[in-house]
Amino acid sequence: MTASSEAPFDPGLQPERTLLAWRRTCLALAVASAVVVRFAGEAIGVAAAVLGIVGVATAATAYLRASVRYRRAHEGLTNSGELPIDGLALGLVALTLLLIAGGAAIYVIGVRVQALSGAD
Repeated sequence: MTASSEAPFDPGLQPERTLLAWRRTCLALAVASAVVVRFAGEAIGVAAAVLGIVGVATAATAYLRASVRYRRAHEGLTNSGELPIDGLALGLVALTLLLIAGGAAIYVIGVRVQALSGAD
């Protein structure tokens, strides 16, 4: 690689800022998945741990995929001026969000069922 290919494509650092946004999003989703384990664990037990582990794993995979996406975008922009991207990182983020939503729904339903049954 030459020194010029390592230089940012955009002086405004748009691809780099996009990568940082993806990383922040993935870290937030990993934390949210861990929080789901904390609260949904009371309602569904071990299944909440599995849900949380899968959520953290998909968030971590999306984090790594965002780095690959950035590298491809940088190479594509510096070599041909085109932006070669795929939707895998977005799909992993969407899957993580669905897992978090599922855990939250289970927690809410579990709390409501406990309230209706009179258990504390």
